[in-house]
Parts: sequence; structure tokens; C-alpha cells
Amino acid sequence: MIRSLWTASTGMSSQQMNMDVISHNLANSNTTGFKQSRANFEDLMYQTIVPPGANAGEDNILPVGVQVGMGAKTASVQKNFVQGNFVETGNKLDLAIEGNGFFTVLRNGEEVYTRAGSFKLDQDGFICDAEGNRLQPEINVPVEATGINVDSGGTVTAMSQNGEILAVDNITLSHFANPAGLSSIGRNYFVSTEASGDAVEGDPGMDGLGSLLQGFLENSNVNVVEEMVNMIVGQRAYEANSKVIKVSDEMLQMANNVKV
Repeated sequence: MIRSLWTASTGMSSQQMNMDVISHNLANSNTTGFKQSRANFEDLMYQTIVPPGANAGEDNILPVGVQVGMGAKTASVQKNFVQGNFVETGNKLDLAIEGNGFFTVLRNGEEVYTRAGSFKLDQDGFICDAEGNRLQPEINVPVEATGINVDSGGTVTAMSQNGEILAVDNITLSHFANPAGLSSIGRNYFVSTEASGDAVEGDPGMDGLGSLLQGFLENSNVNVVEEMVNMIVGQRAYEANSKVIKVSDEMLQMANNVKV
């Protein structure tokens, strides 16, 4: 009886974690470059009362045993790097990656990675993100430039008003053997870990990397309808586990009220 109380409590804790992940996804359903998270669960240890294959006498072997599980736990919270939808902005410094890869920016002396391509120019003419972190490798646009063109291969061309080419540079992308192993640090940034492997740089459109789209941004890949369905399923699972606790408590109460 007591076992069911504790088992159901692990189910409630797991569904609470599931709801936390879902709420984070929904909160970022309109965040540029955001990638959906998914909670994965696994069962806990089992109490083996009768092992499968035990001897039942007369050379008979039990085809099944008696094993009672102890509940569930959160195994991982995994990022889903499926491509989000594109939205056209018309801004020459808004860039979207069509395919695999990450932009690299320098933040507090550390290279971090992002799918959010909403870039600007800082006071020195360098391409940077909304926080002023410069795109790596650094790309400087001359002050007198009136037009910027970024092709699908990452070539950045700064032009004057009369069409004269003032500067040419190239944007590179980074990719990882296991993107799901990246560590999220907030603000659309990821950092590499031992699980993700080291960043490998390359030109857009080459070696499996995606190409660039100028004047577009990648929206969040969160499917709101799917998250709402997951929320309902999680809520019902939480409710079912709470009812198990209630019923187990009532059964214990009945046992305690038995008169000798």
C-alpha cells in the first residue's frame, strides 16, 4: 500500500517537470530562433518478488515473474532542432539559416552559438546581435556604405550609393556532431559541451551546412497546438496519479479501522 503512494508521487513529479517544459515552450512560441524542448522519462528500479524463469518444481519454469515498478523519473530534457518557419522582414541585416548550422558571436570573451539572426551594426560598423556581441569572424561595414548584400554562401558585400563595392567579407557557420548536446544559457545562446563535441566551422551551403537567407528571420519551431495537446495529456496523467494517492490513502484508512 505504501509503495503505491511513493510510486504515484514520482509520477506527479515527472508530470510537473513535463508541464514546466511545456510552459517554457509556449512562453517562447514567438521567440526568434527558439528551439522546442521535450522532456523524456524512464521507469525507476523494480522490486523483484519472483524472478522470471524461477523454478516452479517438477522441472517447470515460470514463464513470467512478479516485478513491481517504483515509478518514473525525468531522464532528459532534449532540444529539437527542426527548422522553424521563416518570416520576411526586409531588413538587410536579418539573416536566417536554411538548414543546419549556428551563427557564432563573441559574448564576454567566450564564443557562443545562436540561430537568431537579427543583426545590427555597432558604433564601429561591426555586425553584432541585439546585445552588441560581435559576429565571428568580425565583419566591418564601412561608414560610407549605403547597401549591404549577403548571398546564400555567406559573402557580404558593402556598396556605396553609386554601386561601388567598398568591402567584401564572408560569414561562416558552425555545426556540431550532436547539437542536442549543446547547453542552453538563455537569450537564444548555446555553448558547446563534451556531449555536443567541438564546433566545426564552414561556409554556408558547404559540408552539410545550411545556406543564408537575407531579409528573413527563423521563427520558433514550437507547435502551439501540439504543446496544448501535450499539456492536456500531462494534466490528466498528473490527475490520475493524484487519484492513486487518494485511493491508497483511503485503503490504508480502511486497514487502520479494522477492529480486532
